[in-house]
Amino acid sequence: MKCNAMKLRFFGATLALGLTGGTGGAVWAQDPQDCQALRNHVMDGAYVTSARVMTSENLTEYCEVRAIALPSISIGVRLPLDEWNGKFYQVGCGGFCGVLERPDKKKWFVNAMGPGLERGYATATSDSGHHGLDVTDATWAHNNPPAERDWGWRAIGETNRVAMSLLEAFYDEKAEQSYFQGCSNGGRLAHMAALKYPDMFSGIISGAPAMDSTGLVAVKMAWLTQANTDKDGKAILKPGQDGLIGDEVMRQCDAEDGTEDSIIADPRRCSVDLSVLRCEAGQEDATCLTDAELGVIEKWRQGPRNKAGEQLYPGGVPEGSERFWWLWLTGKPQGGGKLVPLFAKDFGAYMAFEDDPGASYSPLDFDFETDPKRLEAMARVYNSDQPDLTAFIATGGKMIVWHGWADAIVTPYKTVDWYERLASNMGGEAALKKNVRLFMIPGMDHCGLLPAANGVSQDNLNVLEALEDWVEQGIAPQTILGSG
Repeated sequence: MKCNAMKLRFFGATLALGLTGGTGGAVWAQDPQDCQALRNHVMDGAYVTSARVMTSENLTEYCEVRAIALPSISIGVRLPLDEWNGKFYQVGCGGFCGVLERPDKKKWFVNAMGPGLERGYATATSDSGHHGLDVTDATWAHNNPPAERDWGWRAIGETNRVAMSLLEAFYDEKAEQSYFQGCSNGGRLAHMAALKYPDMFSGIISGAPAMDSTGLVAVKMAWLTQANTDKDGKAILKPGQDGLIGDEVMRQCDAEDGTEDSIIADPRRCSVDLSVLRCEAGQEDATCLTDAELGVIEKWRQGPRNKAGEQLYPGGVPEGSERFWWLWLTGKPQGGGKLVPLFAKDFGAYMAFEDDPGASYSPLDFDFETDPKRLEAMARVYNSDQPDLTAFIATGGKMIVWHGWADAIVTPYKTVDWYERLASNMGGEAALKKNVRLFMIPGMDHCGLLPAANGVSQDNLNVLEALEDWVEQGIAPQTILGSG
């Protein structure tokens, strides 16, 4: 191993230079010039665009490297200058991606490199192979199979390949452990990592996984959009009604779990009759629901079905999620939110079908009798909901899956359905729990983006430490919630 005045490796306790490892193991320290030298690092099918020393908010100095994996995957890598813990942390991206390192700008845990960097990890992420105006923009996929493939799965492997090449050049060592973490689409990528690259990561964190993209975005979101659109193309359930609905849901269901705390422990045990809110003659709509509005909620709870009554996607919008509807389903009275129709439109226009219908497409065009069959080709590119992790488990890999019971966009019922089918295929839940554990969190929004009624959000997650303990010490997690 090469060594200079700053490039030293220590084991065990703190030595004279005062360097300590985040995990009490190996520690590396690098000279800033080593960072600048990465500008000239040569890789097959990829190239470095910049390398500079940066300082994080907690004063951690790191080498920020930007690189491109051909044809167009933009990759961000952060390499600690001091106290690298000898491990690697790769994260996914949300929505349709396209915005490099976006979660770190919001100080999030999900899909963000910052939490890993703070624990001494070398970290990496990508934009999944394209630039987008925002995470609901899918115009990049129009008649572009290579970009769809990159978003579907290839960016995982290429990001890892490039990051590992840079890591080994910088530290002259390989990572001792590698972890992956993602939520929403990042959760889909986490499942894809276990399926496509079973020996790449020793531990994987999957949050609120949008693992069945075609079923979720093309089918379910079209159903939600159509259900709330009248014959004139206007929304039936208006912004602001979510509070009225949520209050009634809590009045009828809150005590179902034995505690009145504005949190529903399991919406599957909740049976709500919203007919008590039906408008009487002369009653103001703001204080009641019309028959049309009640019909919207009934369809949202039911989930997508065809004319024969066959369920096309597991479950619908869960009870207890109403406080989050403004962001995903209804919007705010003053504007903003209502992201589901935006995702549904661009996915259907540019990603869902082999032959893209283009900008003229509307989720109102989706045919629940014929279009699900047309999704099969792209499902093979995007979807990671196969209930078989044999190859990943054979490597000894550990996987933590978590989902909020109040998720109004990525249905928690799908995650439960996947886990139950996986357990059946893997020899039962007792056997599965040796490698895969599912945590369902009452009251939590999608990826914990908005705080629950009890304040719980992604800030309360302690899932990375739980995964470390499981992989490195054999201590299986009993909870993934910390104090926040």
